Amino acid sequence: MSSVRPGLPAQRGELRDRREDGHRLRHLVWRLGPGVRLCSSAVLGGGIGTRSWILNAQVPGGYPRLDPDRHLAEIAAAEGLTGPGAGLMTAADVAAYTTAEDAGVTATVTAGLGVRGWAAAPDAAPLGPVAAPERSGTAAAVPFRPGTINIVVTLPAALSDAALVNAVATATEAKVQALLDAGLDCSGTPTDAVCVAAPEPGADGGASFAGPRSLWGARIARAVHGAVLAGVRPAR
Repeated sequence: MSSVRPGLPAQRGELRDRREDGHRLRHLVWRLGPGVRLCSSAVLGGGIGTRSWILNAQVPGGYPRLDPDRHLAEIAAAEGLTGPGAGLMTAADVAAYTTAEDAGVTATVTAGLGVRGWAAAPDAAPLGPVAAPERSGTAAAVPFRPGTINIVVTLPAALSDAALVNAVATATEAKVQALLDAGLDCSGTPTDAVCVAAPEPGADGGASFAGPRSLWGARIARAVHGAVLAGVRPAR
C-alpha cells in the first residue's frame, strides 16, 4: 500500500453558518472520510487515532458552557458528521480563516490574539483579560477578548506515531516563527490547538520523521508559517 495518497484528506475546510442563542456563528468542517489519522490537542477527539472529520467552531465571547466537548458533538451531529472526529473551539472570527499550501500540505488557521503571551512565563504573569468559567460553574467577571490560534494541517503522506507527534511540534515551531516575523511579542495564546491529519500508514509504517528539516516536516513548517503569518498580520 502506498504511503502517499494524493488529494486525501480534503485540503480545505468548508465554511458553514449556524445560529445559537441569537448569535450568528461560523464553523469550518473537514469531511475526511475513512482511512485518516489525526494527532491533535483538540478538546473533542484529541490524541492520536483514526478520525472521520474535523470541526473548528466559533463560539461567542464569554463562552458560558462548561461542556465544550458535548457542545462540539452537538454541532457535528447537526452537520450530519458521523463516526469519530476532532473538534476545536475559538472566539475568533472563523470566517477570517487563512490557508497556505506547500507541495501537497495545506495549513488552515483561525487566529485570535486578544489573550497572548509567552509560554515560559512566571506563574504570576498576566495573560490578558479573559472570561473563563471557574470550577464552581460561575463565569469570571472580567472583560473578554478573543483568543486562540487553531491550526489544522492536512497532508497526503502517512506518518508514524512518532512522526505525527513530531509534526505537531514542527507546526508549533512554525507558528511561533510567524508570530515573531509579524512583530508580535508572544509565542501564542494559552488555548492554541493543533490538528495534523494524514492517511493511515501501510505496511511500511509511514514516514518516520516530520521535523522541520525532513521532507514532510519542512512542507508542514512552510505551510503553517504562511497561514499563521497571513492570519495575524491584521492584528498588529
